[in-house]
Amino acid sequence: LQPRRGIRLSAPAAIQVTVRDALNQALDEELERDERVFLLGEEVAQYDGAYKISRGLWKKYGDKRVIDTPISEMGFTGIAVGAAMVWLRPVCEFMTFNFSMQAIDQVINSAAKTCYMSAGSIGVPIVFRGPNGASAGVAAQHSQCFAAWYGHCPGLKVVSPWSSEDAKGLLKASIRDDNPVVMLENELLYGVPFEMSEQAQSKDFIVPIGKAKIEKEGTHVTLVSHSRPVGHCLEAAAVLAKEGIECEVINLRSIRPMDIETVEASVVKTNHLVTVEGGWPQFGVGAEICARIMEGPAFNYLDAPAVRVTGADVPMPYAKILEDNCIPQVKDIIFAVKKTLNI
Repeated sequence: LQPRRGIRLSAPAAIQVTVRDALNQALDEELERDERVFLLGEEVAQYDGAYKISRGLWKKYGDKRVIDTPISEMGFTGIAVGAAMVWLRPVCEFMTFNFSMQAIDQVINSAAKTCYMSAGSIGVPIVFRGPNGASAGVAAQHSQCFAAWYGHCPGLKVVSPWSSEDAKGLLKASIRDDNPVVMLENELLYGVPFEMSEQAQSKDFIVPIGKAKIEKEGTHVTLVSHSRPVGHCLEAAAVLAKEGIECEVINLRSIRPMDIETVEASVVKTNHLVTVEGGWPQFGVGAEICARIMEGPAFNYLDAPAVRVTGADVPMPYAKILEDNCIPQVKDIIFAVKKTLNI
């Protein structure tokens, strides 16, 4: 199609897509693309999913591809791992990752270690996915962040999306990967719309596992985060920019493998580092980032100690005002930035 003289044909504009719809698109496209892919978990089929992530998929693909399971995480996770060992590609949904503790033996001892223990002869191409971390008003037993738990284990890949593009691209990449992948979503992001580019609307779009994304460039301090706190970092950066402080915000996206090279390059530029996460401080993702920076070449470029912003080191309270004080807020990030910059 040749444009008439003086008329400019514009490319299709980016659209607003919620994280929920992005995940639904990814599942739909991968179920259609590969007949070995199937989804199983509690209420994923006839009810369309507890969070409506699998809306419409049971009606489209039927009982053999979208499977409702009993309330037995150890049981259906074991079934999924066994299916992956014979080269099917299951997507195993935990209604929340808190319930994955019921199946952690299957995730780690069965899925994560099998490839190594079989000298590479048995692959386990499986995705464990569902909402992770604190939601709102669900108290201590439903508010853990499992990024550090699963990121600790060799044999697993662990991803943690923030935006709709992250969610779609990482889920598609995870389903196509020949290794077990843990995908840690966030319930509070499901209904949040993000701009999705024309490229991300393609069925061929994936986000490579192990590659971070610089969401905002800056020169004074590096902010590294994953999942929902990435948005808090961007909000804090907008506030600090009004005071002349330019933050570089890195969306980690992948916990294991971790793109420490992108973080190092940023620290070399900014000379300051603040990590932000919703999980507990001890042995956390931020602690790992700080250790890797200290052990690598970027340490020599730091002008101040790295600072961690984390969830409070307590089981999550139920009361909202206490819950808010246990989860990193924008004001906490601003305080940490000013602390590391000594202003």
